[in-house]
Amino acid sequence: MAIQEEPQGGGMSVREAGRRGGERVKAKYGTEFYEEIGRKGGEATKTKYGPSFYEVIGQKGGQKPKRKSDSSS
Repeated sequence: MAIQEEPQGGGMSVREAGRRGGERVKAKYGTEFYEEIGRKGGEATKTKYGPSFYEVIGQKGGQKPKRKSDSSS
């Protein structure tokens, strides 16, 4: 994970740049743009993994992820 440094000389953080970029895309294309790309992504996932994939991830919903043990120390 990258370490974010404090901006110097009036720069902005990575988080701020991402937020501002997202706001500009939303202003330029509208919320329908996000709906369409989400729909396309869902269709691509269904084509690649099949409908049973959604059953598996639905069962995992709300569960805490298992932590990987770090045995290399």
